[in-house]
This record gives sequence, C-alpha cells and structure tokens, in this order.
Amino acid sequence: MVLPVELPDLPGDLPTPRWARPLHGGDVAQVFQAELPDGRRVVVKRSPTDAGLEAEGLDALRQAGAPTPAVLGVDAHVLVIEHVTGPGDLRALGHGLATAHQQRGPAFGWHRDNVIGPLPQRNPWTDDWPTFFVEQRVTPYLDDLPTEVARRLERATSGPLPDLLDHDVAPSLVHGDLWSGNIVGDRWLIDPAVNHGDRELDLAMLALFGGVPPALLAGYEEVWPLDDGWERRRPALQLYHLLVHVRLFGAGYLGAVTSRLDGLGWR
Repeated sequence: MVLPVELPDLPGDLPTPRWARPLHGGDVAQVFQAELPDGRRVVVKRSPTDAGLEAEGLDALRQAGAPTPAVLGVDAHVLVIEHVTGPGDLRALGHGLATAHQQRGPAFGWHRDNVIGPLPQRNPWTDDWPTFFVEQRVTPYLDDLPTEVARRLERATSGPLPDLLDHDVAPSLVHGDLWSGNIVGDRWLIDPAVNHGDRELDLAMLALFGGVPPALLAGYEEVWPLDDGWERRRPALQLYHLLVHVRLFGAGYLGAVTSRLDGLGWR
C-alpha cells in the first residue's frame, strides 16, 4: 500500500508507518488510518485547531469511565490514537456515558476554552447552568441569524429559556459534540468538545443527528435515569448545536432553529 505524500510526521517517538490510507467522513481534519512497524493500527488526524484539546478531552472521558481510543501521540496539530472497531455494544456504551456524566466539576464550564469542530467554544467557570448556556452557548451565535429569528431567541434568553433549563442539574463531564458520526463501531466515543454541563446536552445532540439508539438509552438509564422533564428541555438544549451548524453550514439549518422555537411556544 502506498504511503500518501500528505501524511504528516507522527509526534513524539512514534515511527514512520508501514502504510497509510486516507479515511473519509471528517468535516474539519484530514484523517488517515495507518499501520506502525510493530503491527499496531492507528488513526492519524491533522487538525487546523489545537490537537491537544481533543487529546485532553479523550483522556478526560476515558479516565471518567467512557470508552475512548487511547491517545498515542500528540503535538500542535497532529493527533495519533489507537484504531478501534466493533463488535458493537451500545448498552455498554450507555453505561460508560452515564458513568462519565457522574464525574462532576466545580462549576459549569472547563478549565480552559476549547473548540467544537473548527469553532471556538468558551468555557468560563459559571455557577449555574442556565446562565452558562445562555451566555456561552446561545448569545455568541445571535448575530448569525436573520433579525426576526435572533429577536425571538433573544427574547427567550431573557426568561423562558433559563427558566426551562433551571432544574436540579449537576455540572457533569459531557462529551459536548455527541452525534452518530462520533461513535465508532457502536462502542467508542471520539472527537469530544468536553466541558462540565447538563448531561442531557449529550443525549439531546445524539437525538438531533441520528437518534439515540434504544440499547444505548437503556444502558444509560440502568446507571443513571434521566430527570423528569427531559423531554421538554431537549429541544431547547438542541439549539446550541443547531446554531453551530448555522454558522458552519449556513441557512439550511434555520428551519430547525425556528421549529424548536415554535414547538416551545417562544414567539
């Protein structure tokens, strides 16, 4: 197999692979599968953002009990992780996700800002979840919206949205960018945008892009059942990732934003 000329040098003491081939599906980074001289299969990512942020997120989730590939090497823009596959076990994945969510932070946020895809994600420590979500996950995107949609959402942030999100919520360690494309082999979590937030955020995004597999949800609730009222909060929590998609991919996602506002009765 021919080694692609665009394969970056591997960080640290990792040797030159015997072969490599491009992988497809990533929206931001160039991704390759490679085999090291000792026979290990790895995934190499060349990212335009700080690769250390993703490595940190993977390690944090792994230490908290979620199944993630091991980080083998990282430098400023290259990340090398172990290559993982099935067999799938969505119930076990639900167990691991719920276990990771049980790790609590000192407040909502993270010890530093990071990224979601190619976009900056601010994570200042904040004492309450509604304030954090409004100020750091919604307000930064209002300028991307048509005037009337922005006004509707801004009116919601002044009362209805924080009131809805104000339940007995713990600052859980969340994946932060959990959709079906960031689950490998129905077993492993990749590409996180970690922070401490409402655990319902991960399941809300998973429901938005691909749906929450029943076996994963069953496994999750065996460890930590969801709080009452999660069904009503879910469309509000989905606003963050929809706003990210509006900024990244354009007006095609505006209808999904307005449908959430309509469903919540926010005019």
